[in-house]
Amino acid sequence: MIKYRDKTFVCALDLGFDLIKGKWKAVILCHLSQGPKRFLELQRITHGVSQKILTERLRDLEEDGLIERIISPEIPPKVEYILTAKGEDLCPALDLIEKWSKKNFVAIDHDLL
Repeated sequence: MIKYRDKTFVCALDLGFDLIKGKWKAVILCHLSQGPKRFLELQRITHGVSQKILTERLRDLEEDGLIERIISPEIPPKVEYILTAKGEDLCPALDLIEKWSKKNFVAIDHDLL
């Protein structure tokens, strides 16, 4: 058993999946793997996510140490999100899951999923 933030997980895999579960976290991480992004840019390229949900997911990822919020000392302040080293370490696993999904589900009618 593993304890993390007042939660108990049965194994490290359970903990790892909990950090990226949900519709948007993995997508956000994949976009940030291509370089720093500002909030509105992330919202634009992450089709279908509301401002509220994007804000919540970014905060979750930041709290878990997967991304960092960088505020430049300008007027108005420029805010960018980047992957931390921990977030970068996760990207190869996300790439493998994406490749597996394309290999095994590409022939399925996406409207039926």
